[in-house]
Amino acid sequence: MATSASASTRERLDRSAKITVGLLFAAWLIDYVDRLVINLALPSIGDEFDLSRTQQGIAVSVFFVAYAVCQIPGGMLADRFGAKRVTCWALLIWSVFTALTGLAGSFAILLVVRFLFGVAEGIFPGASMKAVSERTTPGQRMGANGLVQSSNAVAAVVAPLVAAPLIAHFGWRSAFFSVAAVGVFVYAAVRLWLPEPRAAVTAPPAGGTGAVVRSGTMWAFAGMFFGYDIIVWGLNTWVPSYLNDERGLSLTSAGALAVLPAGAATVAVIAGGRLADRFEGHQRKIVVPAMTVSSLALLLMATASGTVAFVAWMTVAISAASLSYMPIFAVPLRSLPPELTGAAAGLITFGGQLGGVVAPTAMGLLADAAGFGAAFGFLVVGAVIAAVLACLTPQDSVSFRRALRLPEPLPVKTTDTADTAESELTP
Repeated sequence: MATSASASTRERLDRSAKITVGLLFAAWLIDYVDRLVINLALPSIGDEFDLSRTQQGIAVSVFFVAYAVCQIPGGMLADRFGAKRVTCWALLIWSVFTALTGLAGSFAILLVVRFLFGVAEGIFPGASMKAVSERTTPGQRMGANGLVQSSNAVAAVVAPLVAAPLIAHFGWRSAFFSVAAVGVFVYAAVRLWLPEPRAAVTAPPAGGTGAVVRSGTMWAFAGMFFGYDIIVWGLNTWVPSYLNDERGLSLTSAGALAVLPAGAATVAVIAGGRLADRFEGHQRKIVVPAMTVSSLALLLMATASGTVAFVAWMTVAISAASLSYMPIFAVPLRSLPPELTGAAAGLITFGGQLGGVVAPTAMGLLADAAGFGAAFGFLVVGAVIAAVLACLTPQDSVSFRRALRLPEPLPVKTTDTADTAESELTP
């Protein structure tokens, strides 16, 4: 008879899990589109407010300062008040600030609005991952999260195709108004149709959240995500401006070229989630080879002489890095009880968003001082950080729980497990 662990790796999503994935995919999609629109609008915003590239980088990074700071509190709020409630709060509030971005009349006001926008979006990731954990079994969890998180790469396709024409024909402000309206519709859908959790949700155990937040092991996983997001947010922020300023492409053409790397990244995120379930963690097996390939591709991209070669190497770099996305979360989310997954996901995402703080401004400074070649070469630092920490963190649930001094979960009765596995394996 197959073990319960091996059976869990073959579990299919049931109806409740599929609805959860669909709704949270939509929520993450609009979340990411909201963030990406400003990258497409940067040339227009820079012209209107007479901004240097360094100032443009600050306009992106100020969002990530607030977004990063709110990750851990957001996860703790979800553990305290419920994942669905916090997810809905976040959706509604950030949609308001997306619309207000389109009303900014000066650079200073833009910075304030983008900071508050970051606060609203910052409470969302931990709540979202907790919502998935509550509505899936351990064997479904990373595959389901991989499908949800693939929305980020899909958004990188959707944002330029939708926002670039709006900016070109109606001005940069129109793009923010449009995506804010869509955000309100997604909020209504999540509030009305998100299924109930599989089991009654309880408050986190006394001291449990603190143990997660104080854990050096958890901070190492956060550091791994920091390295990953240096690559992702460095490319997302500066590639549109680079193609527009240095290659002479229109904003619409630059957006069309972004479809190929974003599509490849979508497939890679889903594949990474499935690999994480298959390997039951063991992030080293995925992250190290993926980041090795990504770092080599980034160097070739930074020195590419033609636009086609630049986009081709960027596609390899971003898709290889994206294989690492879900494996970074796999061991903590598979190992912790649902009552603690909000804080854990918030902490790891916090690390990633620090990458979003560092990369845009650092690359803006490098682009002003030494050109875009040096700016894109800087991204290799992120790949190295992620690969090193993948080797230094616990590779499975047993070693992870031991590192956090958590008790082993109670054994599950064999008959119950077999029945559950049989029902979950039904297509």
